[in-house]
Amino acid sequence: MAVPEDTIFGKIARGEIAADIVYEDDLCVAFRDISPQAPVHVLVIPRRPVVNIAAEDADPELLGHLVTVCAKVAKQLGIEESGYRVVTNVGPDAGQSVAHLHLHLLGGRHMAWPPG
Repeated sequence: MAVPEDTIFGKIARGEIAADIVYEDDLCVAFRDISPQAPVHVLVIPRRPVVNIAAEDADPELLGHLVTVCAKVAKQLGIEESGYRVVTNVGPDAGQSVAHLHLHLLGGRHMAWPPG
């Protein structure tokens, strides 16, 4: 999957589209999902366009930062002790609907296993 010219997440990262932002820094933005699958459902995206974790430009430092931000946001939103799930999808069969890397932070309810 090639990096598209632009996506809705790119526009959110640049501040061109409003979102319910819960965290941001120089590398990423975290905002509430508009179609939540749990009481807490936040998307954490890099500011620069990266298609997914399998992309050649998905460097380990950026990926580690995104995961660390998930933990910070979980603490900020009060779900760190009860538990949460971090999910990222790669490709259409896995459910990736936007060609911009995004981590789903889900919590606030019991999570079944296996997922999907």
